[in-house]
Amino acid sequence: MSVSPSQAPEESEAAVYRKVTWRLMPYLFLCYILAYVDRVNVGFAKLQMQQDLGMSDTAFGVGAGIFFIGYFFFEVPANIMLRKIGARRWLGPIMMVWGVVSACTMLVKGEASFYAVRFVLGIVESGFFPGVILYLTFWYTGKHRSKMVAAFMSAIPVSGLVAGPISGWIMGRMTGAAGLQSWQWLFLMEGVPSLLMGLVTLCFLPDSPLKAKWLSDGERDLVLRRLDEEEQAKRQAGAGSHRLADAFRSPAVWLFCLVYFGLTGGNYGIGFWLPQVMKDTLTKDPVMIGWLYAIPSAVAVAAMLWMGKHSDETGERRWHFAVACIVGCCAFAVSAIPGIPGIAGFAALIVANACILAGFAVFWSLPTALLSGTAAAAGIAWINSVGNLAGFLGPSLVGEIRDRTHSMTLALLALSAFMLMSCLVALYVTRRKTA
Repeated sequence: MSVSPSQAPEESEAAVYRKVTWRLMPYLFLCYILAYVDRVNVGFAKLQMQQDLGMSDTAFGVGAGIFFIGYFFFEVPANIMLRKIGARRWLGPIMMVWGVVSACTMLVKGEASFYAVRFVLGIVESGFFPGVILYLTFWYTGKHRSKMVAAFMSAIPVSGLVAGPISGWIMGRMTGAAGLQSWQWLFLMEGVPSLLMGLVTLCFLPDSPLKAKWLSDGERDLVLRRLDEEEQAKRQAGAGSHRLADAFRSPAVWLFCLVYFGLTGGNYGIGFWLPQVMKDTLTKDPVMIGWLYAIPSAVAVAAMLWMGKHSDETGERRWHFAVACIVGCCAFAVSAIPGIPGIAGFAALIVANACILAGFAVFWSLPTALLSGTAAAAGIAWINSVGNLAGFLGPSLVGEIRDRTHSMTLALLALSAFMLMSCLVALYVTRRKTA
């Protein structure tokens, strides 16, 4: 069957984007797995660390969440720095330092040192995730972006799929080795890979299509031309904001902060506490907990990839996001039913976790349609900064409720409310079509 002239350019363009994707996305994906493991492995460490250090559930929740306070203060300047000095020289050193800081969690002696290390880890890691979201806008137009963000963020559930069994094995087998507790080995063994990948990043990652030596001149021109066409379309539609101040003056940016706040609260509220929930309701064996932890991760991978692909194919974002949030809200509510069998509650949390991550797959295609230039760098970082404050509130709230009620019921209902809020605000802020 012959190919018409109109089909040939489309196939050529698809081949260029496939080449870009296979060069960049697997590497960024692996880096985010390491980042997310270093961020949430404290949930596994809690199974023994909390008792060794004599911390309450409230203290653990505050320590787990204080990561996001440091994250909040430094995320916007970090993204502006990435735009100034380039992704390679910014993301590589960030990875090396957070690997060292994460490994240093093995040295904490009590609440104060635990809080300090988590706060510093948040500062160091604050430039990575929003930096990558911004970096993707240097390569992909909105046509491809939701699928690429979904592929990148599927590292969140894959990190659980990979690190769950590994963390469970470390917690179950390494106690007493070389005089260290198993939770100390956990932080050490899972921090070193980030340090090594940071060194590789300095050599591997191109700052932009202009510096990608593995693209031909024609391929480079095509990528840059498509990006320029999208920028022109934004300007003509009046949707593109370019100056730094535009990001903070936009009511939509602030509402997107609230949407992301609810989604993140649900994500980290359950992410930091799921190993403890499984210990309370299913099994006390750390190795078994690690394998069970992989189940919601596997389901979430499939949900994220399907959601990102389907949203790109249909061009619809608003209802994809809203439906994911409302189903997640209902699943959290079901898991909170008093007396629900452990396996049924776990199944409901699998659904809730999958819906949260499916929502993440679509979310970033919404605000990036509104902002360009420096405003995009600041706006993406600001939404992520404010939204991630829920990463402090969610785990802290769960810990406080557990200490007061000795139950997860009210905590799970609070996470359900987070998801409902995200759904309603997202429907409001996206009621008019963006470009």
